[in-house]
Amino acid sequence: MPAYAAYATNLDPDKMAQKAPHSPLRSTGWLTDWRLTFGGEDRSFQGPIATVVEAPGEQVYVALYDLTEADEERLDGAEGMEMGLFRKIRVRVQTLDGDVVAWTYALDDYEGGLPTARYLGGLADAAEAGGAPHDYVLALRARPCRSNDA
Repeated sequence: MPAYAAYATNLDPDKMAQKAPHSPLRSTGWLTDWRLTFGGEDRSFQGPIATVVEAPGEQVYVALYDLTEADEERLDGAEGMEMGLFRKIRVRVQTLDGDVVAWTYALDDYEGGLPTARYLGGLADAAEAGGAPHDYVLALRARPCRSNDA
């Protein structure tokens, strides 16, 4: 089974249980030399969408799932792969048990724009539910954002 590195709202175990009900959580870890950012503002009614980009010295907290083939297809649909919104990339995840090669989704669009406060709060809530360290969750909550009305 391929390992999937979940970030953003997919850190929430309840959401992942709905999107990939037959795929167990393997562990958690970090995408080292990557950062969480936002982009594709005109592709979503909510504004910019979370994605990851390479960035030396930064890191993104992830949850690793062993995805079944059927759940990978379900997740692809939920993430908008058929619309070309995301592409799959291979990444190296640092875990307490060693490095794991996994795949994740990266936005296939430009970087830029501020997420709404609601969306950013949802990302922080998902990170908290997924076991992210407290300082990581606080940093998410402190990121710049725009009002939900914008």
